[in-house]
Amino acid sequence: MQVLLTNDDGIHAPGLWALYHAFSSSQCQVTVVAPDRERSAVGHGITLHQPLRYEKVQVNGSMTGFAVNGTPADCVKLGLAELMATPPGLVVSGINPGANVGINVNYSGTVAGAKEAAMAGIPAMAVSIMAPGNGHVADVARCATTISMQMMARGLPAGTFLNVNFPNLPMEQIRGIRWSRQGTRVFAQPFEKRKDPWDRTYYWPGCDRQVAYDQSDIDGAVIEDRFISITPIKCDMTDYDALRELTGWDLGEIANS
Repeated sequence: MQVLLTNDDGIHAPGLWALYHAFSSSQCQVTVVAPDRERSAVGHGITLHQPLRYEKVQVNGSMTGFAVNGTPADCVKLGLAELMATPPGLVVSGINPGANVGINVNYSGTVAGAKEAAMAGIPAMAVSIMAPGNGHVADVARCATTISMQMMARGLPAGTFLNVNFPNLPMEQIRGIRWSRQGTRVFAQPFEKRKDPWDRTYYWPGCDRQVAYDQSDIDGAVIEDRFISITPIKCDMTDYDALRELTGWDLGEIANS
């Protein structure tokens, strides 16, 4: 099977190449298309006002990938359209150092890479670990490979991909795997106001981290409880419950007002 790997941490990120080794060891043909630098928190942005370029680079003296001067979504789009001779059977984005749960799913370039693939009709998965470092990425990559193979065997609804988050623990300390739902709580996002040497104001953004959850099936609560969290996410953002309710509106009256 052909696998396309991407991320939002750049072509040299250890988590990306941990996935490369894991999938290559599973007899997959692996193509890496990733940003040429860190692109964290770019969401599903794409490049419109400058040319996209790629460079074939060698990593650690033995592995090669395509480094793109764009976003994770750009990387997947370019990989599918130009850099791969045939479409892959699977796209995996990660491994991101830091959990992508709750409302952060909306900002994550890692999640956007998987979502772009799902929009193109290709099975996809985003993978993150709840840690700023890369201490357990080899184990995470092996487990992610197993999860993806079951996903491929069982299938997903069209336009749905998996968002997988791991606790920052050795595999023997992880309690298992749970299905979860995305948290929706909005956190305070304070800005630290500072002055530069020329007395000009600038800001550093921050974000409070949720440390307590009132429901155990929320993605963040699952990894806090030392389980691997798997959340199915839909590309179709239509609120169908609201759509049914809104059909009672008198649109004719509105249009003629």
